[in-house]
Amino acid sequence: MAFSVVMPALEMAQETGKLLAWRKQEGERVTKGEPLLEIETDKAVVEVEAPADGILAGIKAAAGADIPVGQIIAWIVAPGEEPPAESESTAPTARAGSHAKIEPSRVAASEAGSPVQAPTSTAKISPKARRLAKQWGVDLATVRASGPGGEVLASDVQAAAAAPAESVGGAPRSGSIEIPSSLGRIMAERTTQSWTTVPHFFVTREIEATALNHYRELMMAEIERSRQVRITHTDLLVALVARVLLKHPRLNASWSPEAIRLHDYVNMGIAVAVQDGVVAAVVHNAHSASLAEIAVERRDVAERARAGKLRPADIADATFTISNLGMYQVDQFSAIITPPQAAILAVGGIADRVIAVEGQAAVRSMMTLTLACDHRVADGARAALFLRELAESTREPAKFLPS
Repeated sequence: MAFSVVMPALEMAQETGKLLAWRKQEGERVTKGEPLLEIETDKAVVEVEAPADGILAGIKAAAGADIPVGQIIAWIVAPGEEPPAESESTAPTARAGSHAKIEPSRVAASEAGSPVQAPTSTAKISPKARRLAKQWGVDLATVRASGPGGEVLASDVQAAAAAPAESVGGAPRSGSIEIPSSLGRIMAERTTQSWTTVPHFFVTREIEATALNHYRELMMAEIERSRQVRITHTDLLVALVARVLLKHPRLNASWSPEAIRLHDYVNMGIAVAVQDGVVAAVVHNAHSASLAEIAVERRDVAERARAGKLRPADIADATFTISNLGMYQVDQFSAIITPPQAAILAVGGIADRVIAVEGQAAVRSMMTLTLACDHRVADGARAALFLRELAESTREPAKFLPS
């Protein structure tokens, strides 16, 4: 029985994905679950795993191609089996209204390599290209088409946006244009959508980190020896926040207009800086994982994120997010919520400060936490209670974390 390999959808608004590379060649044996290809979507660069054991056959797309979501790009067959014949059911289908009739003159102009001047109403334009042109203010009538049959692709719009522009009067404009990557573009879109549609409010608390530092030092040597991973303050906060969140379900929730979903598990998103943006790599079931398990998973997903080797599961189903900028010597900041999550915790750096202790000045290691909440899901009192209990957990981490 043949299994199809299709361009996956990682988000509702995704229309296409770019095939970056095949990990296997046609005719090679593949094993279910092993990396099969790399794709780039509006969300991230991810590895797609083989859906079954068998032989890779019938590859229909080459590296560099932009492919509609759901289109079959290859088959995995049994030894000696042929891939299914091409049929209407396996051919790509155009989204309604996404392609209009193309004129022969447009094809000729494209094939000749001259700029395409046909009216956009009659041009064949990919949905992604049309969206980018609108976003970047590119006149589609001036875009040189490179796609099959004279189709204007997203890469054509990017090239047009990056080309030197002429100002009124013919003199070239100064400066340069930087084209955002897919990740950069989707970050811009999502943060704009979140900031303009989610009613944010922020609650800040300064906490003492002395006990947290001591516990990290206590656990570091043993975990480094047994698991070959270095414990970070982020690991400690993931473990503590996940356990405290179970007692504050409104902060570990997902918003939709129909209902608020309260999760009885914690999939912790951790903001990871990568080239051209930030991704939220997910530590699944952080509420029940040990500190060592959290550290190993955090290290692994962060390495895959920075190498551009994320898997779909690495960025899926987060219920809460932590963003830590302490390693950049940032004292305090506010983060933007990732919908449909209800909250995100921004963590500043740990530094010695003079505080009052029993009426006397004393130097203590302090850090500032800022919780951003969706006011449709949680209120200030709930946020304050969560931060209070989180502060208590940092004063006695051994009490909250399993040995």
